[in-house]
Amino acid sequence: MAELPSQKQLQQEDELCGASIRALTGLTELRHRGRSLFLAGKRVHTGAPHLQSNPLEDNFRSQRGIADGVALRLRFSDNVLHQSHCPQSILQALIFDLLEQLRVETLVDDAYPGIKANLYYRFRCWSLQFHDAGHTETSLGLLIYTVAQISWSRLTGYPTLEETDDLIEVTRGKITPVIGSHLFGLRKNRFNQEKYAKHALRIAQIIDDSLSTEMQHNSHENTQSVNEKALSRIALAIDFSDEAEDANIKTVVTGSSRVLNEQHQGYQVFTTEYDREIVAASQVREAELRNFRTQLDRLIHNQGINIPRLARHISGLLSTPRRDGWLFGEEEGLLDGRRLTQLVTAPRERRLFRRDQYLFKNDCLISFLIDCSGSMKAHIEYIAMLVDIFARALDQANIASEILGFTTGNWNGGAAYKDWLAQGRPDNPGRLNERCHLVFKNADTTWRRSRRNIAALLKTPYFREGLDGEAVKWACQRMRRHGEARKILMVISDGSPMDSATNLSNDEYYLDNHLKQVVEKYDHHSGIEIYGIGVGLSLTPYYRHCLAIDLSESLSNAVFRNILKLVTTSPQR
Repeated sequence: MAELPSQKQLQQEDELCGASIRALTGLTELRHRGRSLFLAGKRVHTGAPHLQSNPLEDNFRSQRGIADGVALRLRFSDNVLHQSHCPQSILQALIFDLLEQLRVETLVDDAYPGIKANLYYRFRCWSLQFHDAGHTETSLGLLIYTVAQISWSRLTGYPTLEETDDLIEVTRGKITPVIGSHLFGLRKNRFNQEKYAKHALRIAQIIDDSLSTEMQHNSHENTQSVNEKALSRIALAIDFSDEAEDANIKTVVTGSSRVLNEQHQGYQVFTTEYDREIVAASQVREAELRNFRTQLDRLIHNQGINIPRLARHISGLLSTPRRDGWLFGEEEGLLDGRRLTQLVTAPRERRLFRRDQYLFKNDCLISFLIDCSGSMKAHIEYIAMLVDIFARALDQANIASEILGFTTGNWNGGAAYKDWLAQGRPDNPGRLNERCHLVFKNADTTWRRSRRNIAALLKTPYFREGLDGEAVKWACQRMRRHGEARKILMVISDGSPMDSATNLSNDEYYLDNHLKQVVEKYDHHSGIEIYGIGVGLSLTPYYRHCLAIDLSESLSNAVFRNILKLVTTSPQR
């Protein structure tokens, strides 16, 4: 496994990849961030399997190959035309997209040998990763891999990988006679996307039909189940879901704050006199809090989430090995001085050594910071279920958790705004509202002792406006007081920071830009990993690692799986 790059290295890689992509495409608004490509603030996706990044294995050169491949796709492929021909079947769509990506990669001019070398290196890395991950152990995975190898070889002129030639030989012998004429058609029409697409679509259909025929002849339920699981694993690795979600989920609108940029002293607060930090449950009557807890328990029960299994999954993903003493009586390792006499008394005895003992421990703190602004009222039941289930599962996995919220003490500035008016409305006053930070569960309290307080999330009258930047700073400062080795902050929000009094008295993006500054500071230099969970909206302008979730229907297992995938596949700082 490759060593994970430092944050400084990641930034340098992003800058280099971004510069090369913009030079190749001519699209100045393209940005490369967090090993992903964004166009006008929206992530650029492709379903081609060899362009899917694996942060735990891909080095910088491999990332350059991915970036160059996506840039070529933007430059040489008509996405509208591609989507008009793209089949509905997952397997067919996978192959069709792969073939279109391979087409654009053959269009690199000979004047760019570096790009050609990057593309070759990337395809080779992906091929070996695909094989090492065990995808070729099933008939479906081997079929996809073989099609990828022979199509790549035919289009680029490179030989198939020597390391797996023996593996694909039988499968290649079966399918090459069937798709050979269409492979020739791909090579012949690679400069014409319309004609090329017809051959690519036919190859995808033939491969799909071939698999269906094989499953009919081999009707064992176990074989079908293995192939279905293999397709699910491959599709998850390719992450088709992200592309589908992005089509329906918008990205938050952002801009530049002239006032904040011109203020040498940075972000300003007009007055802190009315700021509060309170235990949320203290604002709810006891009887009402019991009703909220009953309501929340009923909602969670109806979701059917297997919490013990989720806890085991979390523990497996977040646990890390820690040295815990010695293992004695080993046949290799460091010589144990206490057993030297056995060399003479029992010369055949080999258990004379000791080795380090490692145990997997969950040395981690996860904090949930919830946007308690007015627009979040519509989602709060699902958010309450989400964090309550997570807190319960984390508790079972012996991982500390904290649940926090943020809002304002009043609408439109409240007492702070009145003080500003009384002082003659000085220019650019900075934040003009009463900050209110809420604690639903602290890190030192178990879920069982906090379950009643967590239900206070359902008390929505205090949901007003949001000062996101100050809230993220507050949550990070709380986490830094704890000694866990890994600290993860998940910010759950449905949009941009918003306080009408502050925006009207400064400018529209004053709070917006402050949030970016805070996230930049703490995400890069504090050892805290910050993730943005956007409710129906992508938060990519603010958070390096983020996920947009749709809670319009129900809270499914997929939501928990995607959040955990976000945390475990993003590089740790």
